Amino acid sequence: MSVLVITGTGTEVGKTVVVAALAALAVAEGRRVAVLKPAQTGVADGEPGDLAEVVRLAGPVTTRELRRYPEPLAPATAARRSGLPTVHPSEIASAAVALDETHDLVLVEGAGGLLVRFDDTGSTIADAAWALNAPVLIVSHPGLGTLNMTALTSEALLRRGLESIGVVVGRWPSTPDLATRTNLVDLPEAAGAPLLGVLPDGAGSLDRTEFAEMARDALSPWFGGDFDPEKFAAPHTC
Repeated sequence: MSVLVITGTGTEVGKTVVVAALAALAVAEGRRVAVLKPAQTGVADGEPGDLAEVVRLAGPVTTRELRRYPEPLAPATAARRSGLPTVHPSEIASAAVALDETHDLVLVEGAGGLLVRFDDTGSTIADAAWALNAPVLIVSHPGLGTLNMTALTSEALLRRGLESIGVVVGRWPSTPDLATRTNLVDLPEAAGAPLLGVLPDGAGSLDRTEFAEMARDALSPWFGGDFDPEKFAAPHTC
């Protein structure tokens, strides 16, 4: 795998921090990493966006942003209101392929959930993943309601012939409630794919060294980490 698409089950699930953690582990292995953000919303020109956060946390990675819209809306809506051009899946795929030629790993971060529209024809990050023939990693929130949203995301991927490699929980709370704890067991079934990591809430506030250590503890060996889902779940589900 050299190109991986990361999507969330919605907004504010910790997707950018997960991307940064994936990048940090790959950089630690000496791999050349690129992060592609097709559409950044809610950030004005000249302000730091998600890619700046990835660089701050992960270190020296190549970044590319295709579109930026000032209002915090779905890309299609933000583009229409701002009068700026939309981004098409073919453009996203072309940018990812170009980055792939000079990097060992390309991470493509979607905007919000899987089916958030990039343009008025209904194009989504799922269409970009299909054009790239790239696997997709789902980032889910840990609490009540996540099983339904994760299952819907997984089903949408399956119906489009896309491979879901697994699910990572973002923003794990320091004091998880009953629903959050039991979701650790049920999320893989909802996703139809394994649990590949759990990142603590607030991980984005760590410095780079602490963040790298956290990423190793929180992500699966599949990504170069040490995360063991059964070991993590044991104290929460007994």
